[in-house]
Amino acid sequence: MPDIAFRSASQLAKAIREKEVSSRELLDHYLERVEKFNSKINAVVTLDVQRGRKRADAADTALARGEVWGPLHGVPMTVKDSIETAGIRTTAGAKSLAQHVPAADATAVHRLVEAGAVVFGKTNLPTYAMDVQSYNPIFGTTNNPWNVSHSPRGSSGGAAAALVAGLTGLELGSDIGGSIRCPAHYCGVYGHKPTHGIVPMRGHIPGPPGTLSEADIAVIGPMARSAEDLALALDILAGPDLDRATAWRLELPPARHAALREYRVAAWLDDPECPIDRDVLDAYQTAVGALRKAGVTVHESARPALNFAEAYRIYFSLLNAATSTAVKRERFVEIAQYAEQLPPDDQSASGNFARSVTQRHRDWLSVNEARERLRLSWANFFKDYDVLLCPIAPTAAIPHDHTEPFLERVIQVNGATRSYWDQIAWAGVIGLAYLPATAAPIGCTRAGLPVGLQIVGPYLEDRTPIAFANHLAKVTGGFEIPLGY
Repeated sequence: MPDIAFRSASQLAKAIREKEVSSRELLDHYLERVEKFNSKINAVVTLDVQRGRKRADAADTALARGEVWGPLHGVPMTVKDSIETAGIRTTAGAKSLAQHVPAADATAVHRLVEAGAVVFGKTNLPTYAMDVQSYNPIFGTTNNPWNVSHSPRGSSGGAAAALVAGLTGLELGSDIGGSIRCPAHYCGVYGHKPTHGIVPMRGHIPGPPGTLSEADIAVIGPMARSAEDLALALDILAGPDLDRATAWRLELPPARHAALREYRVAAWLDDPECPIDRDVLDAYQTAVGALRKAGVTVHESARPALNFAEAYRIYFSLLNAATSTAVKRERFVEIAQYAEQLPPDDQSASGNFARSVTQRHRDWLSVNEARERLRLSWANFFKDYDVLLCPIAPTAAIPHDHTEPFLERVIQVNGATRSYWDQIAWAGVIGLAYLPATAAPIGCTRAGLPVGLQIVGPYLEDRTPIAFANHLAKVTGGFEIPLGY
Protein backbone atom coordinates (compact mmCIF):
# COMPACT_ATOMS: atom_id res chain seq x y z
CA MET A 1 0.00 0.00 0.00
CA PRO A 2 1.42 3.44 -0.94
CA ASP A 3 2.63 5.69 1.85
CA ILE A 4 -0.14 7.99 3.14
CA ALA A 5 2.08 10.92 2.10
CA PHE A 6 1.14 10.24 -1.53
CA ARG A 7 -2.60 10.44 -1.05
CA SER A 8 -4.39 13.38 -2.63
CA ALA A 9 -5.16 16.39 -0.47
CA SER A 10 -8.86 15.51 -0.72
CA GLN A 11 -8.13 12.04 0.67
CA LEU A 12 -5.89 13.47 3.39
CA ALA A 13 -8.59 15.89 4.49
CA LYS A 14 -11.07 13.00 4.68
CA ALA A 15 -8.62 10.88 6.68
CA ILE A 16 -8.19 13.72 9.17
CA ARG A 17 -11.93 14.36 9.50
CA GLU A 18 -12.57 10.65 10.04
CA LYS A 19 -9.68 10.52 12.56
CA GLU A 20 -7.72 7.90 10.65
CA VAL A 21 -4.76 10.19 11.19
CA SER A 22 -4.35 13.48 13.05
CA SER A 23 -3.10 16.65 11.45
CA ARG A 24 -0.07 16.61 13.78
CA GLU A 25 0.76 13.01 12.89
CA LEU A 26 0.50 13.78 9.19
CA LEU A 27 2.62 16.92 9.49
CA ASP A 28 5.31 15.05 11.41
CA HIS A 29 5.27 12.34 8.76
CA TYR A 30 5.87 14.91 6.02
CA LEU A 31 8.65 16.47 8.10
CA GLU A 32 10.26 13.04 8.45
CA ARG A 33 10.09 12.57 4.68
CA VAL A 34 11.61 16.02 4.13
CA GLU A 35 14.46 15.01 6.44
CA LYS A 36 14.93 11.73 4.56
CA PHE A 37 14.53 12.75 0.91
CA ASN A 38 14.95 16.50 0.53
CA SER A 39 18.74 16.48 0.65
CA LYS A 40 18.94 14.85 -2.78
CA ILE A 41 16.30 16.96 -4.51
CA ASN A 42 16.39 20.27 -2.60
CA ALA A 43 12.72 21.04 -3.18
CA VAL A 44 11.72 22.38 0.26
CA VAL A 45 14.00 25.29 1.13
CA THR A 46 12.40 26.85 4.21
CA LEU A 47 10.61 25.12 7.09
CA ASP A 48 8.68 26.59 10.01
CA VAL A 49 8.26 23.51 12.15
CA GLN A 50 7.15 25.30 15.30
CA ARG A 51 4.44 27.31 13.60
CA GLY A 52 3.30 24.29 11.59
CA ARG A 53 3.00 22.05 14.64
CA LYS A 54 1.13 24.71 16.58
CA ARG A 55 -1.36 25.06 13.74
CA ALA A 56 -1.73 21.28 13.32
CA ASP A 57 -2.34 20.85 17.06
CA ALA A 58 -5.00 23.58 16.92
CA ALA A 59 -6.65 21.78 14.00
CA ASP A 60 -6.78 18.55 16.00
CA THR A 61 -8.16 20.32 19.06
CA ALA A 62 -10.84 22.01 16.97
CA LEU A 63 -11.83 18.71 15.36
CA ALA A 64 -12.11 17.05 18.79
CA ARG A 65 -14.81 19.55 19.72
CA GLY A 66 -16.62 19.03 16.42
CA GLU A 67 -15.31 22.08 14.60
CA VAL A 68 -14.16 21.82 10.98
CA TRP A 69 -12.41 24.90 9.60
CA GLY A 70 -12.99 24.06 5.96
CA PRO A 71 -12.38 21.51 3.19
CA LEU A 72 -8.59 21.46 3.85
CA HIS A 73 -8.90 21.14 7.64
CA GLY A 74 -5.49 20.10 8.98
CA VAL A 75 -3.89 19.26 5.62
CA PRO A 76 -0.15 20.11 5.62
CA MET A 77 1.07 21.97 2.54
CA THR A 78 3.93 24.02 1.17
CA VAL A 79 3.95 27.18 -0.94
CA LYS A 80 6.20 28.39 -3.75
CA ASP A 81 8.79 30.82 -2.40
CA SER A 82 7.57 33.71 -4.56
CA ILE A 83 4.20 33.81 -2.75
CA GLU A 84 4.18 35.62 0.59
CA THR A 85 3.50 33.72 3.80
CA ALA A 86 2.96 35.51 7.11
CA GLY A 87 5.85 34.87 9.49
CA ILE A 88 7.66 32.56 7.05
CA ARG A 89 10.40 34.09 4.93
CA THR A 90 9.63 34.60 1.26
CA THR A 91 12.75 35.23 -0.80
CA ALA A 92 11.75 34.69 -4.44
CA GLY A 93 15.26 33.24 -4.68
CA ALA A 94 16.79 36.75 -4.59
CA LYS A 95 19.71 37.70 -2.34
CA SER A 96 18.14 41.09 -1.64
CA LEU A 97 15.10 39.31 -0.14
CA ALA A 98 16.99 36.58 1.74
CA GLN A 99 15.63 37.80 5.09
CA HIS A 100 12.22 39.01 3.91
CA VAL A 101 9.56 37.83 6.34
CA PRO A 102 6.09 39.08 5.31
CA ALA A 103 3.68 40.36 7.92
CA ALA A 104 0.68 38.99 6.01
CA ASP A 105 -0.20 36.10 3.76
CA ALA A 106 -0.75 36.61 0.07
CA THR A 107 -4.49 36.64 -0.66
CA ALA A 108 -4.33 33.13 -2.16
CA VAL A 109 -2.43 31.74 0.84
CA HIS A 110 -4.88 33.40 3.22
CA ARG A 111 -7.78 31.65 1.48
CA LEU A 112 -6.11 28.25 1.78
CA VAL A 113 -5.38 28.87 5.47
CA GLU A 114 -8.97 29.96 6.04
CA ALA A 115 -10.01 26.65 4.44
CA GLY A 116 -7.98 24.81 7.08
CA ALA A 117 -4.58 24.23 5.47
CA VAL A 118 -1.42 23.96 7.57
CA VAL A 119 1.41 25.81 5.79
CA PHE A 120 4.75 24.47 7.02
CA GLY A 121 7.32 25.42 4.38
CA LYS A 122 8.37 27.01 1.11
CA THR A 123 9.61 25.45 -2.13
CA ASN A 124 12.42 26.44 -4.47
CA LEU A 125 12.38 28.45 -7.71
CA PRO A 126 14.69 30.48 -9.96
CA THR A 127 15.58 34.02 -8.90
CA TYR A 128 12.46 36.17 -9.17
CA ALA A 129 10.80 33.21 -10.95
CA MET A 130 12.60 34.33 -14.11
CA ASP A 131 14.01 31.12 -15.58
CA VAL A 132 12.72 27.76 -16.74
CA GLN A 133 14.97 25.89 -14.31
CA SER A 134 14.83 26.10 -10.52
CA TYR A 135 18.08 27.34 -9.03
CA ASN A 136 19.16 30.52 -7.26
CA PRO A 137 22.10 31.91 -5.26
CA ILE A 138 20.39 31.44 -1.88
CA PHE A 139 19.21 27.84 -1.99
CA GLY A 140 20.98 26.30 -4.97
CA THR A 141 19.53 23.83 -7.45
CA THR A 142 16.41 21.68 -7.25
CA ASN A 143 16.68 18.24 -8.86
CA ASN A 144 13.99 16.18 -10.55
CA PRO A 145 13.03 13.20 -8.35
CA TRP A 146 12.73 10.99 -11.45
CA ASN A 147 16.35 11.69 -12.41
CA VAL A 148 18.39 14.02 -10.24
CA SER A 149 20.67 15.00 -13.13
CA HIS A 150 17.63 16.64 -14.74
CA SER A 151 15.67 19.79 -13.93
CA PRO A 152 12.17 19.75 -12.44
CA ARG A 153 11.69 22.87 -14.62
CA GLY A 154 10.65 26.24 -13.29
CA SER A 155 9.61 28.39 -11.98
CA SER A 156 7.42 26.25 -9.68
CA GLY A 157 10.03 23.47 -9.85
CA GLY A 158 10.40 22.96 -6.13
CA ALA A 159 6.62 22.73 -5.82
CA ALA A 160 6.35 19.96 -8.42
CA ALA A 161 9.36 18.07 -7.04
CA ALA A 162 7.98 18.20 -3.48
CA LEU A 163 4.62 16.86 -4.62
CA VAL A 164 5.96 13.93 -6.64
CA ALA A 165 8.42 12.98 -3.87
CA GLY A 166 5.66 12.94 -1.25
CA LEU A 167 6.99 15.85 0.81
CA THR A 168 3.75 17.85 0.94
CA GLY A 169 0.00 17.43 0.65
CA LEU A 170 -0.74 20.30 -1.73
CA GLU A 171 1.11 23.16 -3.41
CA LEU A 172 0.48 26.69 -4.59
CA GLY A 173 2.40 27.86 -7.66
CA SER A 174 2.39 30.68 -10.17
CA ASP A 175 2.55 30.81 -13.96
CA ILE A 176 3.37 33.41 -16.60
CA GLY A 177 5.33 31.23 -19.02
CA GLY A 178 4.20 27.74 -18.07
CA SER A 179 5.59 27.90 -14.53
CA ILE A 180 2.81 25.69 -13.14
CA ARG A 181 2.19 23.55 -16.21
CA CYS A 182 5.77 22.81 -17.24
CA PRO A 183 7.01 21.63 -13.81
CA ALA A 184 3.88 19.47 -13.59
CA HIS A 185 4.82 17.98 -16.98
CA TYR A 186 8.50 17.49 -16.05
CA CYS A 187 7.66 15.85 -12.70
CA GLY A 188 4.46 13.94 -13.41
CA VAL A 189 1.94 15.83 -11.26
CA TYR A 190 -1.16 17.93 -11.88
CA GLY A 191 -1.28 21.70 -12.19
CA HIS A 192 -3.90 24.23 -13.18
CA LYS A 193 -3.28 27.63 -14.72
CA PRO A 194 -6.52 29.46 -13.98
CA THR A 195 -8.23 31.91 -16.27
CA HIS A 196 -6.28 35.14 -15.88
CA GLY A 197 -7.69 37.37 -13.18
CA ILE A 198 -9.87 34.95 -11.22
CA VAL A 199 -7.31 34.22 -8.46
CA PRO A 200 -5.84 37.34 -6.80
CA MET A 201 -2.11 37.87 -7.31
CA ARG A 202 -1.55 40.18 -4.35
CA GLY A 203 1.40 38.98 -2.34
CA HIS A 204 3.30 37.54 -5.28
CA ILE A 205 6.93 38.50 -5.91
CA PRO A 206 7.66 39.94 -8.45
CA GLY A 207 6.60 42.80 -8.39
CA PRO A 208 8.34 44.06 -5.28
CA PRO A 209 6.78 43.23 -1.89
CA GLY A 210 3.68 45.35 -1.38
CA THR A 211 2.76 45.61 -5.07
CA LEU A 212 -1.00 45.98 -5.56
CA SER A 213 -1.25 45.82 -9.36
CA GLU A 214 -1.41 42.45 -11.13
CA ALA A 215 0.95 41.53 -13.94
CA ASP A 216 -0.40 40.79 -17.39
CA ILE A 217 -0.66 37.04 -18.20
CA ALA A 218 0.55 35.98 -14.71
CA VAL A 219 -1.62 33.78 -12.47
CA ILE A 220 -1.49 31.91 -9.17
CA GLY A 221 -2.87 28.37 -9.19
CA PRO A 222 -2.88 24.97 -7.48
CA MET A 223 -0.56 21.99 -8.01
CA ALA A 224 -1.43 18.54 -6.73
CA ARG A 225 -1.37 14.77 -7.19
CA SER A 226 -4.92 14.59 -8.54
CA ALA A 227 -7.30 16.59 -10.70
CA GLU A 228 -9.83 16.36 -7.87
CA ASP A 229 -7.46 18.41 -5.71
CA LEU A 230 -7.18 21.07 -8.41
CA ALA A 231 -10.96 21.46 -8.41
CA LEU A 232 -11.07 21.62 -4.62
CA ALA A 233 -8.29 24.21 -4.40
CA LEU A 234 -9.66 26.35 -7.23
CA ASP A 235 -13.02 26.62 -5.47
CA ILE A 236 -11.14 27.99 -2.46
CA LEU A 237 -8.83 30.32 -4.39
CA ALA A 238 -11.07 31.88 -7.03
CA GLY A 239 -12.88 35.15 -6.47
CA PRO A 240 -12.17 38.88 -6.32
CA ASP A 241 -10.06 40.59 -3.68
CA LEU A 242 -12.13 41.96 -0.81
CA ASP A 243 -11.79 45.56 -2.01
CA ARG A 244 -13.34 44.53 -5.34
CA ALA A 245 -16.05 42.24 -3.95
CA THR A 246 -18.62 44.91 -3.12
CA ALA A 247 -20.55 44.09 -6.27
CA TRP A 248 -18.46 41.68 -8.32
CA ARG A 249 -19.02 37.97 -7.83
CA LEU A 250 -17.46 34.98 -9.58
CA GLU A 251 -19.67 32.07 -10.54
CA LEU A 252 -17.63 29.67 -12.64
CA PRO A 253 -19.86 27.46 -14.79
CA PRO A 254 -19.83 23.71 -14.23
CA ALA A 255 -17.88 21.40 -16.49
CA ARG A 256 -19.52 21.16 -19.89
CA HIS A 257 -20.15 17.41 -19.61
CA ALA A 258 -20.45 14.71 -16.97
CA ALA A 259 -19.25 11.76 -19.09
CA LEU A 260 -15.91 11.50 -20.89
CA ARG A 261 -17.37 10.38 -24.24
CA GLU A 262 -19.60 13.48 -24.36
CA TYR A 263 -16.63 15.83 -24.74
CA ARG A 264 -15.89 17.36 -28.14
CA VAL A 265 -12.11 17.04 -28.20
CA ALA A 266 -9.55 18.65 -30.49
CA ALA A 267 -5.87 17.66 -30.45
CA TRP A 268 -3.03 19.88 -31.69
CA LEU A 269 -0.09 17.65 -30.81
CA ASP A 270 2.74 19.14 -32.88
CA ASP A 271 3.64 22.17 -34.95
CA PRO A 272 6.64 22.86 -37.20
CA GLU A 273 7.16 26.21 -35.47
CA CYS A 274 7.85 24.41 -32.18
CA PRO A 275 8.31 20.69 -32.90
CA ILE A 276 7.75 18.03 -30.26
CA ASP A 277 10.36 15.42 -29.40
CA ARG A 278 9.37 11.97 -30.67
CA ASP A 279 9.29 10.36 -27.20
CA VAL A 280 6.87 13.00 -25.94
CA LEU A 281 4.76 12.88 -29.10
CA ASP A 282 4.50 9.09 -28.80
CA ALA A 283 3.07 9.52 -25.29
CA TYR A 284 0.54 12.06 -26.58
CA GLN A 285 -0.56 9.76 -29.38
CA THR A 286 -0.89 6.87 -26.93
CA ALA A 287 -3.15 9.02 -24.77
CA VAL A 288 -5.28 9.97 -27.78
CA GLY A 289 -5.53 6.28 -28.66
CA ALA A 290 -6.72 5.51 -25.12
CA LEU A 291 -9.36 8.22 -25.40
CA ARG A 292 -10.62 6.80 -28.68
CA LYS A 293 -10.75 3.35 -27.17
CA ALA A 294 -12.90 4.83 -24.40
CA GLY A 295 -15.36 6.09 -27.00
CA VAL A 296 -14.15 9.69 -27.37
CA THR A 297 -13.99 11.29 -30.82
CA VAL A 298 -10.71 13.22 -31.13
CA HIS A 299 -10.28 15.71 -33.98
CA GLU A 300 -6.57 15.98 -34.76
CA SER A 301 -6.92 18.47 -37.60
CA ALA A 302 -9.03 21.03 -35.71
CA ARG A 303 -7.23 24.30 -34.96
CA PRO A 304 -8.14 27.75 -33.71
CA ALA A 305 -7.80 30.38 -36.44
CA LEU A 306 -4.30 31.53 -35.52
CA ASN A 307 -0.72 31.19 -36.65
CA PHE A 308 1.55 29.65 -34.01
CA ALA A 309 4.58 31.78 -34.86
CA GLU A 310 2.59 35.00 -34.81
CA ALA A 311 0.87 34.08 -31.54
CA TYR A 312 4.23 33.33 -29.97
CA ARG A 313 5.65 36.65 -31.19
CA ILE A 314 2.73 38.47 -29.54
CA TYR A 315 3.18 36.46 -26.35
CA PHE A 316 6.92 37.12 -26.20
CA SER A 317 6.35 40.86 -26.61
CA LEU A 318 3.67 41.05 -23.91
CA LEU A 319 5.61 38.75 -21.56
CA ASN A 320 8.69 40.94 -21.66
CA ALA A 321 6.60 44.07 -21.18
CA ALA A 322 4.89 42.49 -18.17
CA THR A 323 8.21 41.54 -16.54
CA SER A 324 10.11 44.71 -17.48
CA THR A 325 9.69 46.24 -14.02
CA ALA A 326 12.11 43.60 -12.72
CA VAL A 327 14.88 45.25 -14.76
CA LYS A 328 16.86 47.81 -12.76
CA ARG A 329 16.65 51.35 -14.14
CA GLU A 330 20.32 51.59 -15.10
CA ARG A 331 20.12 48.31 -16.98
CA PHE A 332 16.83 49.35 -18.59
CA VAL A 333 18.48 52.45 -20.03
CA GLU A 334 21.29 50.31 -21.47
CA ILE A 335 18.80 47.90 -23.06
CA ALA A 336 16.80 50.80 -24.52
CA GLN A 337 19.92 52.28 -26.11
CA TYR A 338 20.82 48.87 -27.54
CA ALA A 339 17.30 48.44 -28.96
CA GLU A 340 17.39 51.83 -30.66
CA GLN A 341 20.61 50.92 -32.50
CA LEU A 342 19.29 47.62 -33.89
CA PRO A 343 18.61 47.37 -37.63
CA PRO A 344 14.89 46.92 -38.44
CA ASP A 345 15.43 43.39 -39.80
CA ASP A 346 17.26 42.11 -36.70
CA GLN A 347 15.41 39.03 -35.37
CA SER A 348 17.99 37.79 -32.87
CA ALA A 349 16.85 36.61 -29.43
CA SER A 350 18.68 39.46 -27.73
CA GLY A 351 17.26 41.99 -30.19
CA ASN A 352 13.65 40.85 -29.79
CA PHE A 353 14.11 40.83 -26.03
CA ALA A 354 15.51 44.37 -25.99
CA ARG A 355 12.75 45.79 -28.19
CA SER A 356 9.90 44.17 -26.26
CA VAL A 357 11.26 45.00 -22.79
CA THR A 358 11.58 48.68 -23.71
CA GLN A 359 8.55 49.09 -25.98
CA ARG A 360 6.46 52.25 -25.68
CA HIS A 361 2.89 52.13 -24.44
CA ARG A 362 1.63 52.94 -27.93
CA ASP A 363 3.41 49.83 -29.21
CA TRP A 364 2.00 47.76 -26.35
CA LEU A 365 -1.53 48.86 -27.22
CA SER A 366 -1.02 47.66 -30.77
CA VAL A 367 0.26 44.26 -29.60
CA ASN A 368 -2.60 43.99 -27.12
CA GLU A 369 -5.11 44.60 -29.93
CA ALA A 370 -3.53 41.67 -31.79
CA ARG A 371 -3.96 39.59 -28.62
CA GLU A 372 -7.65 40.49 -28.43
CA ARG A 373 -8.14 39.27 -32.01
CA LEU A 374 -6.53 35.96 -31.01
CA ARG A 375 -8.85 35.72 -28.01
CA LEU A 376 -11.83 36.09 -30.32
CA SER A 377 -10.46 33.25 -32.47
CA TRP A 378 -10.25 31.05 -29.39
CA ALA A 379 -13.80 31.94 -28.35
CA ASN A 380 -15.08 30.91 -31.78
CA PHE A 381 -13.07 27.69 -31.63
CA PHE A 382 -14.64 26.70 -28.31
CA LYS A 383 -18.11 27.00 -29.80
CA ASP A 384 -17.35 23.77 -31.65
CA TYR A 385 -15.00 22.04 -29.18
CA ASP A 386 -14.97 21.66 -25.41
CA VAL A 387 -11.23 21.14 -24.85
CA LEU A 388 -8.03 21.32 -26.85
CA LEU A 389 -5.26 18.83 -26.09
CA CYS A 390 -1.78 20.17 -26.85
CA PRO A 391 1.83 19.95 -25.67
CA ILE A 392 3.12 21.71 -22.58
CA ALA A 393 6.76 21.73 -23.71
CA PRO A 394 8.66 20.15 -26.62
CA THR A 395 10.69 17.72 -24.49
CA ALA A 396 10.55 15.83 -21.24
CA ALA A 397 12.79 17.03 -18.39
CA ILE A 398 16.09 18.42 -19.64
CA PRO A 399 19.50 17.97 -17.98
CA HIS A 400 20.58 20.85 -15.77
CA ASP A 401 22.06 23.71 -17.81
CA HIS A 402 23.18 26.84 -15.95
CA THR A 403 25.42 28.25 -18.69
CA GLU A 404 25.44 31.98 -19.33
CA PRO A 405 24.19 34.02 -21.05
CA PHE A 406 20.97 32.15 -20.49
CA LEU A 407 19.29 33.76 -23.52
CA GLU A 408 21.67 31.74 -25.69
CA ARG A 409 21.05 28.31 -24.14
CA VAL A 410 19.71 25.57 -26.42
CA ILE A 411 17.83 22.28 -26.16
CA GLN A 412 17.81 19.19 -28.37
CA VAL A 413 14.59 18.11 -30.09
CA ASN A 414 14.73 15.02 -32.30
CA GLY A 415 18.47 15.49 -32.65
CA ALA A 416 18.19 19.11 -33.79
CA THR A 417 19.31 22.17 -31.84
CA ARG A 418 16.46 24.44 -30.84
CA SER A 419 16.16 27.60 -28.75
CA TYR A 420 16.05 27.16 -24.98
CA TRP A 421 12.92 29.33 -25.08
CA ASP A 422 10.96 26.78 -27.07
CA GLN A 423 10.21 25.44 -23.60
CA ILE A 424 7.76 28.29 -22.97
CA ALA A 425 6.21 28.53 -26.45
CA TRP A 426 3.25 26.14 -26.14
CA ALA A 427 2.43 27.29 -22.62
CA GLY A 428 2.84 30.93 -23.65
CA VAL A 429 0.54 30.79 -26.66
CA ILE A 430 -2.22 29.54 -24.32
CA GLY A 431 -1.44 31.91 -21.44
CA LEU A 432 -1.40 34.86 -23.83
CA ALA A 433 -5.14 34.41 -24.41
CA TYR A 434 -5.94 34.23 -20.66
CA LEU A 435 -7.34 30.71 -21.10
CA PRO A 436 -7.55 28.09 -18.33
CA ALA A 437 -5.27 25.10 -18.84
CA THR A 438 -4.71 21.94 -16.83
CA ALA A 439 -1.52 19.88 -16.91
CA ALA A 440 -2.18 16.15 -16.48
CA PRO A 441 0.36 13.29 -16.32
CA ILE A 442 -0.20 10.66 -19.01
CA GLY A 443 2.85 8.36 -18.82
CA CYS A 444 6.61 8.34 -19.33
CA THR A 445 9.16 8.41 -22.12
CA ARG A 446 11.34 5.39 -22.92
CA ALA A 447 13.96 6.97 -20.66
CA GLY A 448 11.51 6.93 -17.75
CA LEU A 449 10.80 10.66 -17.60
CA PRO A 450 7.22 11.87 -17.06
CA VAL A 451 5.07 13.37 -19.79
CA GLY A 452 2.20 15.75 -19.14
CA LEU A 453 -0.56 16.83 -21.51
CA GLN A 454 -2.01 20.36 -21.62
CA ILE A 455 -5.81 20.46 -21.54
CA VAL A 456 -7.02 23.88 -22.61
CA GLY A 457 -10.54 25.06 -21.86
CA PRO A 458 -12.72 28.04 -22.79
CA TYR A 459 -12.27 31.39 -21.04
CA LEU A 460 -13.70 31.28 -17.48
CA GLU A 461 -14.68 27.61 -17.89
CA ASP A 462 -11.89 26.29 -15.66
CA ARG A 463 -13.95 23.39 -14.39
CA THR A 464 -14.10 21.88 -17.88
CA PRO A 465 -10.36 21.12 -18.37
CA ILE A 466 -10.03 20.04 -14.73
CA ALA A 467 -12.96 17.64 -15.07
CA PHE A 468 -11.54 16.30 -18.33
CA ALA A 469 -8.19 15.70 -16.58
CA ASN A 470 -10.02 13.68 -13.95
CA HIS A 471 -11.64 11.53 -16.66
CA LEU A 472 -8.32 11.21 -18.48
CA ALA A 473 -6.65 9.69 -15.42
CA LYS A 474 -9.05 6.76 -15.63
CA VAL A 475 -7.82 5.85 -19.12
CA THR A 476 -4.12 6.80 -18.89
CA GLY A 477 -3.30 6.02 -15.26
CA GLY A 478 -2.69 9.47 -13.78
CA PHE A 479 -0.13 10.15 -11.04
CA GLU A 480 2.70 7.66 -10.44
CA ILE A 481 5.22 7.49 -7.58
CA PRO A 482 8.89 7.55 -8.65
CA LEU A 483 10.98 4.55 -7.59
CA GLY A 484 12.78 5.08 -4.33
CA TYR A 485 10.23 7.37 -2.71
